[in-house]
Amino acid sequence: MTIYFDMDGTIADLYGVKDWLSRLRGYDAKIYAEARPLCNMNTLARQLNKIQRNGVKIGVISWGSKDKDPIFLDAVKAEKMRWLHQHFKSVSFDEIHIVEYGTKKTTFRSSSDDILFDDETGNLMDWGMGGFHPDAINEVLKTFAR
Repeated sequence: MTIYFDMDGTIADLYGVKDWLSRLRGYDAKIYAEARPLCNMNTLARQLNKIQRNGVKIGVISWGSKDKDPIFLDAVKAEKMRWLHQHFKSVSFDEIHIVEYGTKKTTFRSSSDDILFDDETGNLMDWGMGGFHPDAINEVLKTFAR
């Protein structure tokens, strides 16, 4: 079983960065590095480490910007990886998928028990059982961090 996290709007506040949309349209990948965490990252990291010790894998599935420029996607991937390493220093993710915008996140699902936390309703509907809004992160993770 794997617990996956979306980034933008789920654990990273991309939409809270000043001028986020115009900067993305201007191919400014640095915007991803400026996103603040949307939760207490130390608490989340401790939970994730405990969950991993219990045999559950931890992953990230995140889209690049709507622009499908492959060079910009590479820059976005680099910034998102930096963000993850900065905010999750103690977590060794089992999987990290930073993919083209619109990629079906279910592509990475290997078990019907897998969980996805995502702020995008369409992704949660596609995922079905095991798809949760970010508001449920703490409550759901508590069941695995015993």
